[in-house]
Amino acid sequence: MRTNVNLWWIIAVFSFVIAAVYTVWSLLQHGGVEWVGTVALAFLGLMSSMIAFYIGRVLKAQRGDLPEDILTADIDDGDPEMGEFSPWSWWPIVLAASAAIAVVGLAVGSWLVPVGFAVFVVAIVGWVYEYYRGYFAR
Repeated sequence: MRTNVNLWWIIAVFSFVIAAVYTVWSLLQHGGVEWVGTVALAFLGLMSSMIAFYIGRVLKAQRGDLPEDILTADIDDGDPEMGEFSPWSWWPIVLAASAAIAVVGLAVGSWLVPVGFAVFVVAIVGWVYEYYRGYFAR
């Protein structure tokens, strides 16, 4: 994780330097600032700075590297409780299909968007309540 923070800060500094070089080069070559490239490179530096800052704050909040981040750590070193997952569940596939139907509806015809939304509602309800009925009911 510490390496990621340093890498993102390097990318941010590099982006700001390249934005300055690009602006000077544009001034020398064309006599004016080429705003699209200058703003894009400056925003790349800003976004990289935001990511580096966020990863740095997360690293500081968790008080160092987690066992998952250390290359020499064993599997047993981490937290064993990762949550409850349903490897047999088909509802995530239905949920992805609903998103696909909605996106195709935006591209092809707007009448498909409500169909995708209806499939989305059915998929969410089915996924949430899959442990309350049927063979896996508790």
